[in-house]
Amino acid sequence: MNSLNGKVAIVTGAARGQGAAEARILAEHGAMVVLTDVLAEPGAATAEQIGSKARFIHHDVASPAGWDAVVAAAVGDFGSIDILVNNAAIAPQLRLEATEPDVYDRVYRANQFGVYLGMRAVLKPMREAGGGAIVNTLSVGAVKGASSLFAYSATKWAVRGMTRSAALELARYNIRVNAVIPGFIDTAMNDDIPAKMRDELVRTTPMRRMGSPHEIAEAVLFLASPASSFVTGAELAVDGGMAA
Repeated sequence: MNSLNGKVAIVTGAARGQGAAEARILAEHGAMVVLTDVLAEPGAATAEQIGSKARFIHHDVASPAGWDAVVAAAVGDFGSIDILVNNAAIAPQLRLEATEPDVYDRVYRANQFGVYLGMRAVLKPMREAGGGAIVNTLSVGAVKGASSLFAYSATKWAVRGMTRSAALELARYNIRVNAVIPGFIDTAMNDDIPAKMRDELVRTTPMRRMGSPHEIAEAVLFLASPASSFVTGAELAVDGGMAA
């Protein structure tokens, strides 16, 4: 039921961490994968490691023209688009008072506007393919408050609403829209967190550890595959119980 043979996937923020793990597992299960990221060298290296089923495109998710180019390349090279994983995000650790308007706008464009652009960009090829699966990446900060992550949490809450609304609108086209909710995951995004805060996050996670990118990728595989064929508008928490 997890077979993705003949499917074509786009994964944003795929140069490293969760995105790289997601691209890798989709390819392992048969999909052709277009990896996108603003990090050109690690993105190209990840695609090369995956092999002939992958190609990398330098891509800013906040650029409408960039999305047009990614969609055209995916369809041109592989023939269709069946899966979109909106993984790209940034998370400056700032409280409300310290979040300047230009910073908030940058987070909004990467985390929320980019998801809107991505979902909108793949609608036509997914309808032409007879359906598809969109997986949006949320956060525990999208189900409860997150101190010192004001802009990040705000945009993830917004994507939560976008996911549910899109699921209702697109079900008629056999396009499923779901979300994965990572907890505290061992990725580069969390490398700058002070050791004291990292220890506290692990302590307050019921399973008492960080999650791995592969564990998020497994959840994305499920939501992107026929194994979840009657699932849409859902949120799958992979957080060690953090939001329970």
